Amino acid sequence: MVVYLAILSALFLAALDQTIVATALPQMVEDLQGIDRYAWVATAYLLASTALALIYGKLADTYPRKNVTLGAIGLFLSGSVLCGLSGEFGTLPLLGDGMSQLVIFRGLQGAGGGGLFAMTFIVIADLFTPAERGRYQGLVGAVFGIASVLGPVVGGLLTDHAGGLIPGVEGWRWVFYVNIPVGAVAVWFILRRMPRFEPRGDRARPDLLGGALLLAGLMPFVLSLQLDKRRYPWLPWLGEGGPGGTDAWATSLLFGFGCVVLAAFVARSKRAENPILDFSLFQNDVFRRANLGTFFLGAAFMSVTIFLPLFLVNVLGVSATRAGAALIPFSIGIVFAATFSGQVVAKIGYRIQIVAGAVLLLVAIVLLANMGSDVSYLRVTLYMVMAGLGVGPSLPLYTLAIQNAVDVRFIGQATSSSQFFRQTGATVGAALMGTVLATTLGVAFATIELPPGLLEGSDATAEGFVSTGGADLPDRIRAFYVEAAEDAGTERTAADLRAEGTRKAEETSAEVRAAFTRATTRIYWLAAGLVVCGILASMRIPELPLRTTHDRAEPEGNPG
Repeated sequence: MVVYLAILSALFLAALDQTIVATALPQMVEDLQGIDRYAWVATAYLLASTALALIYGKLADTYPRKNVTLGAIGLFLSGSVLCGLSGEFGTLPLLGDGMSQLVIFRGLQGAGGGGLFAMTFIVIADLFTPAERGRYQGLVGAVFGIASVLGPVVGGLLTDHAGGLIPGVEGWRWVFYVNIPVGAVAVWFILRRMPRFEPRGDRARPDLLGGALLLAGLMPFVLSLQLDKRRYPWLPWLGEGGPGGTDAWATSLLFGFGCVVLAAFVARSKRAENPILDFSLFQNDVFRRANLGTFFLGAAFMSVTIFLPLFLVNVLGVSATRAGAALIPFSIGIVFAATFSGQVVAKIGYRIQIVAGAVLLLVAIVLLANMGSDVSYLRVTLYMVMAGLGVGPSLPLYTLAIQNAVDVRFIGQATSSSQFFRQTGATVGAALMGTVLATTLGVAFATIELPPGLLEGSDATAEGFVSTGGADLPDRIRAFYVEAAEDAGTERTAADLRAEGTRKAEETSAEVRAAFTRATTRIYWLAAGLVVCGILASMRIPELPLRTTHDRAEPEGNPG
């Protein structure tokens, strides 16, 4: 239990880091003067954690789990310290200015964070038998839920009030430094109490060329999905400037290159003696179908969390704080469902809980898809509770089903694959939904009749209004008519112009809200389709009895 709590504390740091940084990020980019690289702080973390997930699984199947876990924590804590120091010493050779340093060091953090996610489930598999493992893996979902609730609060408090702890050290830097004491405690307990957990099976050196191909293919592939499609369209001729610009080709070239290199990785893995991912695992029905299900549900999960705040702010007109608070019920639902499902899985099995949860998630998403501009905040909150209860069982149970079904020699690869497919699904889902959002808003804004001369002498464009969600468009229109009224020849004409400006601004505001409602509806219906695919895959997962003996006592067999 000491080892279990230590590994959970390390996982909590990695989970908290994903939400605590988001709150402090605006202040970071202001101090480091890097607003143009705002999104790269999150993208660097995602790239590294996704690309290294499968590699951590192979390392855990080859080297002592204790060493791999300590290595992941070491990378994460080192990255935390360096992120906190970004820009403190000015521009550095090779690393660039403070914002570039932050992006690079966030990648280092992601390399460790991705390992913490994978190693948590792998170490739990070493500590507990499959029959009792569910109750402990269920608490992992609770860790994520608690981190998602505490992260924004702690991030805001540290950013606003921690600046006075040490003179000259900005408050946002403590967002990274706070990881050190908790991480140090986890390291101490792991060093003192955690067994080495030597892996079974072949201890030959992993296929280094295969690992290099995996990284070289995944990074451009994931990056192509993360790029802003308004600036970097899916196809060159979809961009504003036509196919001639360099930016127009970025997504298609990165995506194509990534796919080609990943295909080379698959070919290499099928003939390598000790591949990063043993593709014979896909012959196992549980492994194949569970990973397919977690891919689709991961994509739908991301759609719920990313785009609901946009709807609340731009349609219902709530504050950003209240929009973020709407995700708290979602997290609470995940905590409860993940914990409960883990406690009862030994009695009722995993498949029925996964499918029932996915059906509940489907109902919640359909209700979200039918929201109009008159929906109440309370009703949205109830929908989010339902969605959280639906997502919760999938977090621990897909991994448990896979671990229970595969040969123990491949437990690391099997476990990390679940994380990899869930995270890849989330990335693909976010990219697809982002494209739907941008396309819907672009078409809607193109039909809005703007006053003649509104954009003359300005660098504003219709594309710019899409990128800001049209938030300032009604104000621009009102200000345009007010300025015209000042130049009017008579008071009557000026009054008419001001009244026309108010009417036109209100009309435009209604059109913007309608555009966001239409985009949200399309996004959630697409998410519902993804959930249906996940349900169909999950319904076909074989229900195998959970073993009551420890994995390490099982005889060796085939990967399936």
